[in-house]
Amino acid sequence: MSIGTSAFGAVSVVKDVRKAREESDTLKLVNALVGAAALITGTALLVRELRQLGSDDVLLG
Repeated sequence: MSIGTSAFGAVSVVKDVRKAREESDTLKLVNALVGAAALITGTALLVRELRQLGSDDVLLG
């Protein structure tokens, strides 16, 4: 479910960046880029958590 949320968030960030660039609105562009950074950080945390789950699995060795 988190992966789907991240994908939807990525689409939203791309749309926000395009709109901000079309309008030449620096504040909206900064907001979209901060949102992108948060999305990247959240995805990295999710990947790390999934890797830790895989390494803790008794059946995987």
